[in-house]
Amino acid sequence: MSENTRLEFRFGFFGKLIPLLVAIIFIIYAAVNGSNVNGYVVAFFMAVILGIVVAKDEKAYGQAIISGLTKPMFPVIALAVILAAISGKLISGSGMVQTIAAYAVQAGFTGKLFAAATFLITCLLAFSTGTSVGTYMVVIPILFPVGVMTGVTPIYMIGAIVSGAAFGDNLAPISDTTIASATTQEAELGRVVRTRIKYSIPAAIVALVCFLLFTKTDTAAAALEAAQVSPQPLSLVMLAVPVVIIVLCLMRKHLITALAWGVIAGIIAGLVSGIYTFSSLLSFPGGFAVAGLLTEAITGCMGTVAMLIAVFAMLGILEKSGLFEDIGKALAGFAKGSASTEVTIIGCVGLLSMITGVISVAIVAMGDLVKELGEKAGLDPYRRANLMDCTGCVFCFLAPWTVHCVIPAMKAAEFGEAFAVAPASIPFVNFYSLAMAVILVISVVTGYGRKNK
Repeated sequence: MSENTRLEFRFGFFGKLIPLLVAIIFIIYAAVNGSNVNGYVVAFFMAVILGIVVAKDEKAYGQAIISGLTKPMFPVIALAVILAAISGKLISGSGMVQTIAAYAVQAGFTGKLFAAATFLITCLLAFSTGTSVGTYMVVIPILFPVGVMTGVTPIYMIGAIVSGAAFGDNLAPISDTTIASATTQEAELGRVVRTRIKYSIPAAIVALVCFLLFTKTDTAAAALEAAQVSPQPLSLVMLAVPVVIIVLCLMRKHLITALAWGVIAGIIAGLVSGIYTFSSLLSFPGGFAVAGLLTEAITGCMGTVAMLIAVFAMLGILEKSGLFEDIGKALAGFAKGSASTEVTIIGCVGLLSMITGVISVAIVAMGDLVKELGEKAGLDPYRRANLMDCTGCVFCFLAPWTVHCVIPAMKAAEFGEAFAVAPASIPFVNFYSLAMAVILVISVVTGYGRKNK
């Protein structure tokens, strides 16, 4: 972006930081007070609203907001949230979750073992489909409540799922982050995946051990309750929902298409089996009222959709302000040798991943600069690509205001107050991203993975 097309703010560089600082202040306030998703919604909307005070050109400010909302990623995630809310409601209202939980308790498949298994299942699914957000939509409605009912505390179940999604996002050859990191550094995709194994597999092993050792359980309450539930075998027909979604994702169908077919499969299975009636799905009781499972699902996720609107609006503002370029140029001055250049790459991509909440956006924005600095320092394309992607899977997944914390928290809250988790608490149990952070430090200090033969 050239200087004359930038969105200008009063007070120079500090002015363009105002929206970001407002968001951070409100996010911290929400986190300290244990807020749910709605606190983060307010944070980002206040950032967008108060930013207009320091914008020199209000029309350009409005256009910057629109540019953020027209990014292809926004409608995909927003629609995915809505469709996933419907499919999740179809599952949770059928009795299928309670049935699976009862069978799991009877088999002794509970507590830490269930959390570790959830992590592995999520790793496999996320790696196969290449989408972390899509993985949340499929896994959380089933494995999360089952895990809680079999004795795992809610936050550790969410931690296992988010950790598995981070692994898939990090290593999957069809992940947007893997593709972006490879193409921006002009590296061969297959070799990028092969060389990334030395980072991702050790992090996954550490995460698995952590879930086996540190997962907290509450077998005296939740597991006992699940054991007392009478299984309803007929409810298992609702497995059609996740099966259809997973199969279509594996067939490389669009996430929205897969989720839509999953909803259709759930409605048909529910009506044919007698689990649902048409009026239980949608009814008009009079007085301009609308009721039913479909309405409840859609209206229940509007808080998350609103947050996505504000997040992408702010992303457009920050992008048009030239802040991303400024961060890159400021950090580039630290790149002197191999290790310092790697620290610069991690710093650039890490900050932008946290700010934007979208790893691929950060990778593309910093791609040219990383390539230039890396070539000067003698870093091969595969090292650069791996550093960028692994960094994104640390910083973006550990920032409590991104989709990787907010969406899982929103999905967890759909099951009731006893299942709710705070977005700010999720980073502390995302053992994969935490382990990857340690591996990044070790790789920079020791040179581990610097030579890709």
